[in-house]
Amino acid sequence: MKEVVLAPDLAERIRQVYEEMERGYAKVSGQLDFSCDGCLDNCCDSWFHHYTFVEWGYLWVGFCQLPKAKQAEILERSRLYVVVSEQTLAKKERPQVMCPLNENGRCVLYAHRLMVCRTHGVPATMQRPDGQRLDFPGCYRCQELVRKTYNDSDMSQVPRMERTLLLRELVKLENELMDGKRHLYPRLKLTIAQMLVAGPPKIATPHCER
Repeated sequence: MKEVVLAPDLAERIRQVYEEMERGYAKVSGQLDFSCDGCLDNCCDSWFHHYTFVEWGYLWVGFCQLPKAKQAEILERSRLYVVVSEQTLAKKERPQVMCPLNENGRCVLYAHRLMVCRTHGVPATMQRPDGQRLDFPGCYRCQELVRKTYNDSDMSQVPRMERTLLLRELVKLENELMDGKRHLYPRLKLTIAQMLVAGPPKIATPHCER
């Protein structure tokens, strides 16, 4: 197994993709006049999984920039998160645990937060590689706003963030990171807490994973 270290140019390209996500989110939220301001909920306790090694590596780029004492605090919260969520899943319930990166309602690694964190909230759509179109309604607060603004007959007019091209760019970077052999590796499905507890991503040679 070798530890993945993102080259500066690859990290910069991920940052650029994330910036494009932010612009797309801002456009749709502006069209809907939607904002998180005043919301009593916090999306950081939602049960999210993340799916790319390249985002995992970028998360660790940011994590390593934190002071050692802060890293230790976050890792302790991450370990607790994993234990509590596993206990909840064992009861066949959906975990609702605050992300270990959240402090006083804010993300400690806001600039390095992952795609799901950046795009959750507003309505979105995405086309999978098999051609299937997926629609995401947005958070509960945004759904309430949409219901008040649009009636059933004009729901097709609801602004939606298009995630397809952004996801393709991440897949492209992921494949580049893995020397064009991403298809030989098992699928990744981890929470942020699991990504932190496990340490920086490590990749085995493809034949060891098959």
